Amino acid sequence: MEKTQQYSTPYEFEGRLPLRQAIPLGLQHVLAMFVGNLTPILIITSLCAAGSGAEEFAEIQVALLQNAMLVAGLVTLVQLFAIGPVGGKVPIIMGTSSGFIGVFQSVVKVMGGGIVSYAAIMGASILGGLFETVLGAFLKPLRRFFPAVVTGTVVLSIGLSLISVGVGSFGGGTSAADYGSVENLLVALAVMVIVLALKHGARGLASSSCILIGIICGYVICAILPFFLSTTGVTADGVEYTKAWVLNWDKVAQADWISVPQIMPVKPVFDLRAIIPVMIMFIVTAVETVGDISGVTEGGMDREATDQELAGGVMCDGLGSSFAALFGVLPNTSFSQNVGLVTMTKIVNRTALACGAIFLVLCGLLPKLAAIVSIMPQSVLGGAAVIMFSSIVMSGIQLITREPLTARNMSIVSVALGLGYGLGANSAVLAGLPQAVQLIFGGSGIVPAAFVAILMNVLLPKEKTETVSEKAD
Repeated sequence: MEKTQQYSTPYEFEGRLPLRQAIPLGLQHVLAMFVGNLTPILIITSLCAAGSGAEEFAEIQVALLQNAMLVAGLVTLVQLFAIGPVGGKVPIIMGTSSGFIGVFQSVVKVMGGGIVSYAAIMGASILGGLFETVLGAFLKPLRRFFPAVVTGTVVLSIGLSLISVGVGSFGGGTSAADYGSVENLLVALAVMVIVLALKHGARGLASSSCILIGIICGYVICAILPFFLSTTGVTADGVEYTKAWVLNWDKVAQADWISVPQIMPVKPVFDLRAIIPVMIMFIVTAVETVGDISGVTEGGMDREATDQELAGGVMCDGLGSSFAALFGVLPNTSFSQNVGLVTMTKIVNRTALACGAIFLVLCGLLPKLAAIVSIMPQSVLGGAAVIMFSSIVMSGIQLITREPLTARNMSIVSVALGLGYGLGANSAVLAGLPQAVQLIFGGSGIVPAAFVAILMNVLLPKEKTETVSEKAD
């Protein structure tokens, strides 16, 4: 009898799980976000190195990638368990944000690249993170600006923006020379079929770990394929390339077993040219985090997020980003990819997610372990990602329909998605506007959709039924 009380189920946030169950459930979260956690750093360091200081970046890039995994794991643990008011105690995985890439690209361009540009980004991230922490502390009085129809629209926009990312991975990665090849598509399709078969045809651990098992099967398929197919191809220009589904075991062999993370591999520089645009992006990030937390509580727990969860989550976003900058890592925020995993599997247990966070910390200390995960073919990830990201869309719809679909609410959703998300998806429309506007609203559909939804919620007069229910509350 004591044993049944000691252990919880994967579908409850509180309580412990046996490690044999918690470890695979946590590991699939790491696999879902591992590539996305490192990609922003690879993009921005490459841009900075193109300006000047390529040799300097070659020396520190490995350290930055290692630190990114360590920081993501530590900040995730804070989000799950909280330290004082910091941390929402919600089933969220934290990681390096890709939402800042557009702004950081502009900063690098304005400052001319090199190590100084990256240092300015670190300085701006420290201040921006502290600014977001203050926003989180005062989130409760601002909560009235984020009713279910607004947060639902933001969550829906997050899901829609990620679907294209998932489809890109499904084809082998948009930068791959064999993007969209039959081989990549079949690998992704095989992973998708395995995930769906386990999710709906199996029970217990096999069903709840369907993403992890599907990805492992993807690795096995890609390991077997070289015995039957050529691992190289030739472009139309006659250039030979390695196919995207090929596993690069040399990278694993070359990785060290143990490595100690470096603190401040790049010393921060405080420059207004970087600080101002980055500060604005941190406001946007706070809104996106509200959407992520709302999506995970709605999709995984079948309820709305509380004020304390939202405030603690946003504060963790902010302080986590400042902490990340001390290790040379770009801002750390809630990872929307993992929101999709939670909404799909309904697994919200804190012990399981903590196992994933600890695995990330180990990846930061054990480069060889990290290398095994980093060689995952994009098509393997894409087979699972398409399902996960579509689940976020459904969570957004669930949030929106929590309240009656009045004419007012329908107008907010339709205009926010039509105008807001449309502007983000077709950023060329903003070409005639100032660069600052293009950076904020043209990066993705999330930012303009959130802005339009919040604005319309404030401006449109509330209907009688809404006013009466608010007075009753």
